[in-house]
Amino acid sequence: MLVISNTVQLPDSEIEWSAIRAQGAGGQNVNKVSSAIHLRFDTQASSLPALYKERLLAWRDSRITADGVIVIKAQQYRTQEQNRADALLRLVELIQAATRVEKKRRPTKPTLGSQKRRLEAKSQRGSIKAGRGKVDY
Repeated sequence: MLVISNTVQLPDSEIEWSAIRAQGAGGQNVNKVSSAIHLRFDTQASSLPALYKERLLAWRDSRITADGVIVIKAQQYRTQEQNRADALLRLVELIQAATRVEKKRRPTKPTLGSQKRRLEAKSQRGSIKAGRGKVDY
């Protein structure tokens, strides 16, 4: 059972695993051992609440296909168990990030003091540049 939040949990049967060989350098062992993990999770056929499904489908992420299948490839670690745990953690983080509501930004006005400082700095810079000009006798 994969825990997403206090109220949302996913059964292990909804997650598909496949072990593959990891890419990159690693010596003789990397060519023989399938230590990388491909995790596939179909959001449409899952038991996630409707809100989670809508947010995940609307979320722009390269790990989510057009059909709503989340594909995560974990190959950072040397063992299959560590890569499996890493893939699960990344799946949970992705689902939580898609459902997080960001605070709405309230536009603010610059303070009177900051406006005065900005104008004083501009006039000071202008007087420095004016002093560089040709001297008139």
